[in-house]
Amino acid sequence: MDPFPRYDISRSYDWNYDHPPDPRSVEVPAIPGEWSLCGRQVDSPLGIPAGPLLNGAWCLYYASLGFDVITYKTVRSGARACYPLPNLQPVQCERMSGGEANVSVAQDMLGSWAVSFGMPSKSPKKWQQDVQRTRDALPREKLLVVSAVGTMQENWTIDDLADDYARCGRLAVDSGADFVEINFSCPNVTTCDGQLYQQPADSGLVANRVRQAIGDVPLIVKIGHLTDERTVSELIQHLSSSAQAIAMTNSIATQVLDEDKSVMFDGQVRGICGAATRQASLSQVEMFAREISSQEVPVEIIGVGGIGSAEDVREYLAAGAKATHLATSAMLDPAIALSIRRDWRS
Repeated sequence: MDPFPRYDISRSYDWNYDHPPDPRSVEVPAIPGEWSLCGRQVDSPLGIPAGPLLNGAWCLYYASLGFDVITYKTVRSGARACYPLPNLQPVQCERMSGGEANVSVAQDMLGSWAVSFGMPSKSPKKWQQDVQRTRDALPREKLLVVSAVGTMQENWTIDDLADDYARCGRLAVDSGADFVEINFSCPNVTTCDGQLYQQPADSGLVANRVRQAIGDVPLIVKIGHLTDERTVSELIQHLSSSAQAIAMTNSIATQVLDEDKSVMFDGQVRGICGAATRQASLSQVEMFAREISSQEVPVEIIGVGGIGSAEDVREYLAAGAKATHLATSAMLDPAIALSIRRDWRS
């Protein structure tokens, strides 16, 4: 029997939601030093993003395995179903820069996969109750971040979308969230709620609306892949008055080809996550760190993308990240934080 069960990619999202592992009682090695995120002390720079943490039980499982910044799966102001299988499709690619026309599927997991969930959500009543139970059960030294997204409706303006983001953020705070993350990037969603980070002024408007709704609770903005320095500069300018941190990179999008070289997912792009995105994500952290320093604004960076070792964590911290999020490696090996902690000490 596997001592560390993991997400079953052959099963549906709802099956995995309903079959979470129980927390484990294991020795968690300490990482030397003092660590913090947005003014809150934590035991390590190790976090896990929203993707693997479908509900509170999944949050508590990974928290027991050495992760200290726990991000509850992205929630909405109304229920939304997950996309059909495959939700996690292994792909063949060694390194991505963002200019790839496509990638091909792989029979076995080679370190990266295409992610196709579509930001599903349970109803607010269900997820609010679950968030509250999770915060009550989570050790106080662990930080619970709730990821939220607005849901674009027909004929809505950016103001309408901002109000929906703010509504979700307030519901998260009322449920006990320590931090709120607003997701401005989902390559699997083609409406503007999935690509908001590419519009700096709109991003700033939404972040400010959420800030007004959640009071003094720290705000994280999750963004996708950017290489244009002007857009980076403008995005930081528009977010710095509302957000305390920016989490990046939420995958790199491209089309996925099956064994017959036909385009999968009805021709839509999908976000590629895993080892292939590490270098591009590191470069993005370095670019944002330079611009944040240049603008002299108090915005912290959470590094995300292809992290799977203590050395990877150190590289992200050296590039300017304050903390790191592990998703793909944590889904493949739920005990990865324990391994990183042991390697760090040795």
